[in-house]
Amino acid sequence: MSEPRQPVIVGGARTPVGRLLGSLASKSASELGGVAIAGALRRAALSPEQVEYVIMGQVLQAGAGQIPARQAAVAAGIPMTVPALTVNKVCLSGLDAIALAAQAIRLGEHDVVVAGGMESMTRTPHLLPNSRAGYKYGSFEVIDSMALDALTDAFDHLSMGESTENSGRKLGITRAEQDEFAAASHQRAAAAAKDGLFAAEIVGVPIPQRGGEPVLVDGEPAGEVTSGTFSPTLKKGIGLALVSTAIGVSDGDELGIDIRGRRCAVRLVKPPFVASHVR
Repeated sequence: MSEPRQPVIVGGARTPVGRLLGSLASKSASELGGVAIAGALRRAALSPEQVEYVIMGQVLQAGAGQIPARQAAVAAGIPMTVPALTVNKVCLSGLDAIALAAQAIRLGEHDVVVAGGMESMTRTPHLLPNSRAGYKYGSFEVIDSMALDALTDAFDHLSMGESTENSGRKLGITRAEQDEFAAASHQRAAAAAKDGLFAAEIVGVPIPQRGGEPVLVDGEPAGEVTSGTFSPTLKKGIGLALVSTAIGVSDGDELGIDIRGRRCAVRLVKPPFVASHVR
């Protein structure tokens, strides 16, 4: 029996995370994905032609066009002949993409796989259900695809905020406990950004301007956060679904490159991008 193939993450990169309608609003998820893929390839000392498969997670695909993963790959210079797969597993889409890449390497199907996640909540469209059949009379509703496809449970039809309230009540989580944890998390993130700890993983995104050179967006919005600044996002409930503790409505991408262990021994990069040891 041959020795098991050990997948290793040899390169990683991400774009900054932009606010809704913020600095990255003009870029689609695939365009942001292309920037992150290109950055990860540079850091791994790999050429686009060496990539054998691309797997990208994306939840909000309405209006994104066919195979967003391939769009991102091509934007990064990867040849059209390289197959691509777009994964939707809601919040776990990007993580599952990386797991699938590792599986492909272990099985011997591929040696170099690009995997990660991409999203642009700004660019998600509003939907007009039943419009193809037409409306003969009366008002009709426009549906927010971001709320429908990403932020509402398809089975109980509750928003993520309502689910948070219900789970917190069942688990006995208090508002004070959550506020303390959330404030510490925000403060640690702000301190890390100030100290430049994210610089090694962020790839700047060039944003075209009407006049002059493109502006490179390579920073992220951050503010002073204390528990006193939190406010509930729902009018009813016990106040666990907060603006500062809920997942952000934002735009951005993150990438990792999995490669067969023995091939990548000379290409390993420093943490946080190395996921496992090469034997």
